[in-house]
Amino acid sequence: MPQARGLYLRVGALVLAGLALGIGFVLFLTANRLTSSAEQYETYIRESVQGLDVGAPVRYRGVTIGRVSEIGLVSAEYRRPQGDPFGAAFQLVYVRFIVDTARIGEVPDMEEAVRLGLRVHIAAQGITGVNYLELDFIDPTRFPPRAVPWEPRYAYVPAIPSTVAQVQSAAEQLLQKLQEVDLPGLLDNVVGLAADLRGQVKDGDLAVTLREAAELLRTLRAAAQQADVPAMTAELRGIAEEARRLLGSRELAQALANTAAATGELRAAAARLPASVGTLDASLRTARSVSTDVQAELAPLLRDLRAAVANLRDTSEQIRRNPSQAIFGAPPPAPNEARR
Repeated sequence: MPQARGLYLRVGALVLAGLALGIGFVLFLTANRLTSSAEQYETYIRESVQGLDVGAPVRYRGVTIGRVSEIGLVSAEYRRPQGDPFGAAFQLVYVRFIVDTARIGEVPDMEEAVRLGLRVHIAAQGITGVNYLELDFIDPTRFPPRAVPWEPRYAYVPAIPSTVAQVQSAAEQLLQKLQEVDLPGLLDNVVGLAADLRGQVKDGDLAVTLREAAELLRTLRAAAQQADVPAMTAELRGIAEEARRLLGSRELAQALANTAAATGELRAAAARLPASVGTLDASLRTARSVSTDVQAELAPLLRDLRAAVANLRDTSEQIRRNPSQAIFGAPPPAPNEARR
């Protein structure tokens, strides 16, 4: 009897421990759901979600604000309409996560946050291979929200590619461009260029140029060795000393002073030049006016003098032809009248 009572006691303790563990596990999984400030959201990811499991943390700039609650395929959760093709939207993976808004504080509504650039992406936690969801604000023009042909069951937060996916995409694009490059032709060009360079260095213009440069360097080295550098240095030092004495001489200072005085006089003369030019211009205008008046007065006199000279010429011509007429008056009769 005591043995049976001990067995019952052990079985009862085991059952109670199992119930406690079960209740703790349920509370652990539904900790965020049981709070009044918890809200559920969902997003759609194109890349693989390997390493992201239910219960993984959701963080905003490193601060844990929630947990992943459900992961599945869009094609199994949302049915596409009859007749619509199986597009890229139904090849996505949906991820639902719970966020404790009490840990966030005062924030705008989800539509305004998405408009301002709120996005979610998969991030890696060290090198363990465990992933989590990271929320952050980015440039909305760089990653605009993805439109989906169904009505999301929960508030929709657009997703962007993870850093690993972006690096992988860039590597794939680089490999594609490398595949498009004509590598055999490029290698042939490189080999031809190397052959041309070898020929130039051996017998071409480059070889001639290198030889001439080497000869020039030898000539310069010989000239430098033959030159009397100390004597040249002493001569240059003497020239510098003479130039210093010349700059400090009284004659140069007097010449500079005279030059400054002459420059001042030239500046004063230049300042008086506009007035002199104005006076000369007024004198020219006065002379032009006087010459105009003289021409106006001389014109009638010249016309009268020209008329008098013409009359005098006619009178002298008439006297030359008939001097008697000028003395006695009446002209002689015409030859035809005398014959009559």
